[in-house]
Amino acid sequence: MDAIKKIILAYSGGLDTSVILRWLIETYTCEVIAFVADLGQDEDLKAIREKALKTGASKVYVEDVREEFVRDFVFPCLKANAVYEGRYLMGTSMARPLIAKKQMEIAKKEKADAVAHGATGKGNDQVRFELTYYAIDPQIRVISPWREWDFKSRSDLIAYARKHGIPVPATKAKPYSIDRNLFHVSYEGGILEDPWLEPPEGMFALTVSPEKAPDRPTYIEIEFQQGIPVAVGKKLTPAKLLAHLNEVGGRNGIGRVDVVENRYVGMKSRGVYETPGGTILQIAHRAVESITMDREVMHLRDTLIPRFSELVYYGYWYSPEMEAIRAFIEETQKLVTGVARLKLYKGNCDVVGRKSPASLYDPRFATFEAEEVYRQKDAEGFIRLNALRLRIRALSQKRKLK
Repeated sequence: MDAIKKIILAYSGGLDTSVILRWLIETYTCEVIAFVADLGQDEDLKAIREKALKTGASKVYVEDVREEFVRDFVFPCLKANAVYEGRYLMGTSMARPLIAKKQMEIAKKEKADAVAHGATGKGNDQVRFELTYYAIDPQIRVISPWREWDFKSRSDLIAYARKHGIPVPATKAKPYSIDRNLFHVSYEGGILEDPWLEPPEGMFALTVSPEKAPDRPTYIEIEFQQGIPVAVGKKLTPAKLLAHLNEVGGRNGIGRVDVVENRYVGMKSRGVYETPGGTILQIAHRAVESITMDREVMHLRDTLIPRFSELVYYGYWYSPEMEAIRAFIEETQKLVTGVARLKLYKGNCDVVGRKSPASLYDPRFATFEAEEVYRQKDAEGFIRLNALRLRIRALSQKRKLK
C-alpha cells in the first residue's frame, strides 16, 4: 500500500486529538490538516486553531456548521420523533456524520490520502465516523489511533503531550467526560459509570435544577411548517431557534435525562444528557401532528421510530435504508403545519394548546353535546362486524368444551 502523504483529522483541541495530531505526524511522517467543526460547543475556536498549528498541523479549517447541523440533521430527526431506546434524543449521534462529511469535503479539496478521528475502540463514534467516510468514498484510508497506538491511559497521553510541548491544562481532570453541541450536552464515564450514583448537581451546564426553576410557569408558542419549526414568537433561523429554546428550557429545568443505553458495539453504557430545546421541540411537534396527521399514517410512521433511531445511533445516516425511511417521513410531514402552545414549569413541558389551518380535529364530530353530523346508531354495526371473529372464536371454544 502506498505511503500516506496527507491526513485530515477531526480535531477538537482536547487532550486526545492534540496528542493524536502529533502522533500522526510522527507515525506516518506526513502532513496533517486539522478540521474543527463549530457545532455550538461554546469554546474558544480561535485558541483551538492556534493550538493545532503549534502542535504541528500544516493547516487548520474552522467551519461554522451550526445552521447546517440543525437544518439537515436535527430537524429530520425531529420530523421522525426520533428517540433511542425511549429516552435519548441523540445529540452526539446526529453530529458525527456531519463532521465526517465535512472532513471528506476537505479531503477531496486537499487531495488527502486519509482521514482520522479521535474516537476510542469501545464506543459508537468510531462507527459513525467511519461508516460516513466509506459511504462517501469507499477507497478512503481511515486511521483510528485508539485502535493502533500503545497508550493505555490518560496518564500516558499527558506524558506524551508534555514530552512534545503540547499544552496540558494544569487543572484537575473532570471526573466524567463531556461532549457539547448546540443540541445537547452529554456526560459519561468516570463517576457516572456507577449507575446507582446520582449525578452531581454542579455538573449540569445548560439547565437549572427543577427545584430552583422559577415559581411561575413560562408560556411559549412554536410555529411549524411542514414539520419544521420556524418561529417562536418571531421567525428565527434553525440554529437561532434552537439556541433560544435551549435558553428558555434551561431556565425552567427542562430536558435532563439519565439513561443506561445499549451501545452498538455490544456493551451497556450510562449517559446523562441535557437537551432543553430538543425536548421542547419534540413535544411541540407531536402536538401539531396530533391534529394534522391521519391516524393510520401516524401509526405507520410511529412503527418506524425505533428503526430510524437505531440507524441514527448506529451511524447509518448515509445508507439506502435511511434514504427510504426519510422519504416516507417527508411525505407524512406535508400537512404538519400549525402552532403548539406550551407551558414550562419546574422541569415539566406540557402542551396547553394546538391549532392548524390543516387541522383534522372537527368539534362537530368530537362533541359530547347534541350534533347532527354523526349517527350514533352506526356504531352498532361497526362494533358487531369488528367483533365477528371474536364471537366465532368464543363459540368455537364453547363447542370444544362440550
